[in-house]
Amino acid sequence: MSIQIESDNLKEGLLGLVIAIVEVLKDVLQKQAIHRLESGSLNDEEADRLGLAFMKLDEAIEKIKKENGLEQTADKIRAELDGIVNDALGTLISPLQQENVK
Repeated sequence: MSIQIESDNLKEGLLGLVIAIVEVLKDVLQKQAIHRLESGSLNDEEADRLGLAFMKLDEAIEKIKKENGLEQTADKIRAELDGIVNDALGTLISPLQQENVK
């Protein structure tokens, strides 16, 4: 599976890819923050600051998408990235699962 970027509008495709990657990184950081919160390694002030930072990042991403008409492009590329990651994880996990069955 490969990511399809429209050659007719390389700028749109490239900016959409950048936004999609930032969204993926934000999701990873949010999951890590939730894990730290649940484990008790974040105090209330740190949790509040992280929550505010994630809200501001969400707003900035949405603003960039809207100002550049990239809502559909970024969402499409994000879906393609998610598919690539899922395929890669499936490939990595399958041999491990088969090895555990033996």
